[in-house]
Amino acid sequence: MTARQPSFSRRSAVIAAALLCTVSLAIGANAALNKRSLEAPKSAAAERGVASTGNGARLALVIGNGHYPDANAPLAQPINDARALTGALRRGGFDVDVVEDASKDDLARAVERLTARIKPDSVVMLFFGGYAIQAGRDSYMIPTDAKIWKEADVRREGTSIERVLDAVSEKGARAKLVVIDASRRNPFERRFRAYSHGLAPINAPANALIMSSATPGKVLDDPQQANSVLVSELLNQLGKSPSAETVFNKTRNAIARSSDGEQVPTVSSSLVEDIRLSADVANAGS
Repeated sequence: MTARQPSFSRRSAVIAAALLCTVSLAIGANAALNKRSLEAPKSAAAERGVASTGNGARLALVIGNGHYPDANAPLAQPINDARALTGALRRGGFDVDVVEDASKDDLARAVERLTARIKPDSVVMLFFGGYAIQAGRDSYMIPTDAKIWKEADVRREGTSIERVLDAVSEKGARAKLVVIDASRRNPFERRFRAYSHGLAPINAPANALIMSSATPGKVLDDPQQANSVLVSELLNQLGKSPSAETVFNKTRNAIARSSDGEQVPTVSSSLVEDIRLSADVANAGS
């Protein structure tokens, strides 16, 4: 007796083949999806790494001090200046830490935050608007809670601009940019005989560009405008050239001309490369 072979209909065969094909396609698609999901983060990370290495960090610390208890009236301009400059620098690609009415502790913490973020390829900018005092050969940014009665108090209560620059340099910043708008007659000047009007010259360390609002030893009166003369012209020049050195020099020249030589900002440069302040005018002529 011959065994009967099981028989399948043509319809059953077609269904089985279709199911097999569907399973194969699903397996293949899932494998491809998994491969893409594994490769995508690696590619994105690589692209981010290239960008950060090529462009470097652009860091800024912007300080505007306006409310000093010892002053007869608040300074309106430093805070306005800090806010306006912060906006311009952020549009230019800077990561800006802005501090208003900074106390002694606020200043110390802000400098620590800045130096902690510095990489060897960083471009670092410091702006200070408010009161500053020369003591010895250094110029000191004065916090709003400073208690100053003699010259030794300036060194204890203030923050030396030169020492901040030293700390930034020690961290290996590629370039340093500094704007000091503090050549004001301050409320502490009559308290000790050794007081020196204006600020001391700030020597530029390696690959640095420094601008202060007046020549060393010169004291300026605050005009009634919302922004200081220095920051107003600096913002104007930022829209015309991407080069930091060109912007600083043209700011100085424009202020000297408009004031008939009464106010001549000081610019000191040791830059060995072209540092750009604004990405928005990267193709503008200088």
